[in-house]
Amino acid sequence: MKILNRYIFSQFAKAFLFSCVAFVFLFILISMVEKLDKFMDKNLSLVEIGRYYLLSVPSTLLITSPVSALLSSILVAGRLSFSSELPAIRSAGVSMRQLLTPFLAGGIIICFINLVNACWVAPIAFNGMNSFEQLYVNGNSSQPQKNGILHILEPGNRIVSLGAFDIDRLNVRTVSIENFNGAKLSMRIDAESMSFDPGIGEWMLRNVSTRIFSGNNEQLNVTPLKKIKLALTPHSLEELNLKPDEMNIVRHYRYLAEKERAGFSGLERSMVKFHSKIALPFASLIIILIGVPLSAKKKRGGLASEISITLFMGFLFLGLQKIIGIAGYQGMINPMLAAWLPNILFLCIGYVIYKTAID
Repeated sequence: MKILNRYIFSQFAKAFLFSCVAFVFLFILISMVEKLDKFMDKNLSLVEIGRYYLLSVPSTLLITSPVSALLSSILVAGRLSFSSELPAIRSAGVSMRQLLTPFLAGGIIICFINLVNACWVAPIAFNGMNSFEQLYVNGNSSQPQKNGILHILEPGNRIVSLGAFDIDRLNVRTVSIENFNGAKLSMRIDAESMSFDPGIGEWMLRNVSTRIFSGNNEQLNVTPLKKIKLALTPHSLEELNLKPDEMNIVRHYRYLAEKERAGFSGLERSMVKFHSKIALPFASLIIILIGVPLSAKKKRGGLASEISITLFMGFLFLGLQKIIGIAGYQGMINPMLAAWLPNILFLCIGYVIYKTAID
C-alpha cells in the first residue's frame, strides 16, 4: 500500500506543479496584453518588467491553486481509470477512502503552503506590486495625502473629525474633537493641526480653541499647544491608505481591532478579506474530494471531458467566491460566513460525491 500511495502522490505532485506553472504563465500573458504598452511607454527595462510579474506570482498561485488541485486530481484519477489501473487497484480491495489518502496528503501540503503564502508572502508581494505601479506607471513614488473629512467615534461619547493628513509625518491638519453628555454637546476642541508625540504616547494639538458648553453659557479658551490622549493610534492612522491585501495576517487582525475600537464603520470588506486569507488555502484540500471520486470511473470524451469538468467546477468555485464575497462586502451576510461559505458548499458537494462513489 505504501508503494501505491507513493506512486499516486508523485503523479499528483507532478500534475499539480505543471498546472500551477501553466496557470501562472497564462495569467502573466493576460496581464502583459493589458499592461505591457504602459510599461513600454515608461521605457522600463526587461529586468524591471520581470520583477513586476515575479511579484504577481504569489497572488496568482493563491487564486489558481484550487483549480490546479482539482485538475491534477481529476487527471491522475482519470488516467488510472482509463488505463484500467484503477479497476485493478479496486479489485485488490482498495477502498475509495484509501485511494483518497495520497491525494489528501498532497492537499494538506498545498493547504499549508497556501496558508503561509496568503498570510505573509502574498501581502508583501502585493505591496511591492502597488509600489511598482505608483513609481513607474502612475509616476508617484510617495503615498498621497488623505483628503476629506474623516469622522471617528471614540469611547466616551467623543467624535474626532480629521481633515487632510500626511501619512509619512503622521501630521493631521484641521482637527475637531466633540465631547457629548448624552445627546448634548458638552465640549468642542478645534485645532489647526495635530501630531503624535511618541515620548508621552499622546497627540499634540496646535493653535487650539476649546469651547465648553454649560446650559446656555459658552466658555472659550485659546492655547497654542494642548495634549490629548485618543484611542486613535499612529498605526491606525498610517494604515488608512493600506489595502487589506497588503497586510499580513497579524497586521490585518490588529488593523481591524484598532478600527473597531476607534469606532470605524464600513469594515465589512476588510473583514471578508481577513477571513478569506484563512479560508481560501483550504479550498485546494476540499476540492480534491470532488475531483477524485468524479474521475474514479470511465467516462466518454477522454481527456477533453476531464479538462471541461475541471474548468467548469474551478471557475464555478471562483465565481461563487466572488459573488458571495460581494454580498459580504455590502453587509448582506456575515463577513466570516462570506469567506467560508464557498468552502462549506463545495465540502458538502464533495461529501455527496464521495458517498455515492461505488466502492
